[in-house]
Amino acid sequence: MINEQTYPNADKLMRVLAFTLVFSVMNAFMFNVVMPVIREEFHISASDVSWLLTGYMIVYAVGSVTYGKLADKYRLKDLLTFGIIFFALGSLIGLLANQFWMLIVARLLQAAGAAVIPATAMIVPVRYFSAEKRGRALGVTAIGLALGTALAPIISGLITGFASWRFLFVISMLPLIALPFFRKYLDDQRGEDQKFDFLGGLLLGGTVAFLLLSISQTNMMFFLVGMVLFALFIWRINTAHDPFIQPKLFRNKQYSYGLLIAFLGTGISFGLPYLAPQFLNSLNQLTPAIIGLVMFPAAIASALLGKRGGRLADSKGNSFLVYTAVSLLFICFISLSTFVGASPYLILFLLIFGNVGQTFMQIAMSNTISRTLSKDQIGVGMGLLSLLNFIAGAITTSILGKTLDSSSSYHLNPVVSNVQVFNFSNIFTVLALIALVTMGLYALQSRRGSRRNTPAVEQG
Repeated sequence: MINEQTYPNADKLMRVLAFTLVFSVMNAFMFNVVMPVIREEFHISASDVSWLLTGYMIVYAVGSVTYGKLADKYRLKDLLTFGIIFFALGSLIGLLANQFWMLIVARLLQAAGAAVIPATAMIVPVRYFSAEKRGRALGVTAIGLALGTALAPIISGLITGFASWRFLFVISMLPLIALPFFRKYLDDQRGEDQKFDFLGGLLLGGTVAFLLLSISQTNMMFFLVGMVLFALFIWRINTAHDPFIQPKLFRNKQYSYGLLIAFLGTGISFGLPYLAPQFLNSLNQLTPAIIGLVMFPAAIASALLGKRGGRLADSKGNSFLVYTAVSLLFICFISLSTFVGASPYLILFLLIFGNVGQTFMQIAMSNTISRTLSKDQIGVGMGLLSLLNFIAGAITTSILGKTLDSSSSYHLNPVVSNVQVFNFSNIFTVLALIALVTMGLYALQSRRGSRRNTPAVEQG
């Protein structure tokens, strides 16, 4: 496998990738802020305008694993060229849209192109960096993710404050700047020439689409259709000569167990950016602009410490970084369980623990899982991890949303006595407990991997 010792452009490539990731993440979140404005302009319902997010999420999630699979066969530079051009094409259509259906088409094209970026962010550190320095590279991608998350509401607010929301699509064209550099720094490496299992890909895409729809729309029929498609997908990969995903990938217990731990870690991490605006608005009565300012320092801290987290993974091992990440998340959740509704300045400080923990967890689990994969499985294996992250986030936000819609007179944290904060306090207590379970599962797998002398969960 190529690494930075034999490939001198590896570090330059990571910097270009981090730049592109910023805009990819921003594009996913910027339009959330302006959906009420779009709804009013086009005179549509809340459920209709939500398709700007739901449709994007479905195509983005399915696309990330599809590009990962294609990267095992085609040159990564060609996939990036295709993806970034489609991203820009969708942005151009959105900029010129005067009908709502054109906006939907624009967002779907954006997602179909932008999905190549998270897939690339998973593959490049594995393909071009040695195992001993991979954490550093993953730390650079974490910086891009954190900056994109931090800047999205601020950029969206500034643009819509001085101009039309349509100019958000101009921001989404900026990844075109990175395309010549990708073409320059990426090599011509490709995987084995193998057939592409279109039926298997369609079945997987349909499974994910209907399961995500069942979550976002709370529709049991979508869930049942998704389960039927999933059963057909399992049948397909076990009977096809060249299946979309080789069944042996799931028989890799270290990989499968790593996905479970990553699913839990990602799930609890998604709870923080979803819940923070909710309680800052309902309990602290803060405006969206002030909420963005309260959450901004935590996101910047994550960006600043992302590379440090990668170096910790390289020098002290993934296990150390996982335990550090889960500890930070636990401190954040248990503190918020106790102090939710308190001064925004205190909340600002506590959010830093959670955001940095979220970033460290992402670096550690990506690094850990990458070491369980053979060279020919890297693209689809890391693509599946990206896909699972989307599903974990969708499930988490759906469950939390329904929990917030209910009311509770029972409190799990005995220190809390304010009835108004019971719901939020209980949720953060549960998230803190799940964080401990995640740490326990990782520790168990670490011991198993150590006894078997496999690279399943790296010990440092």
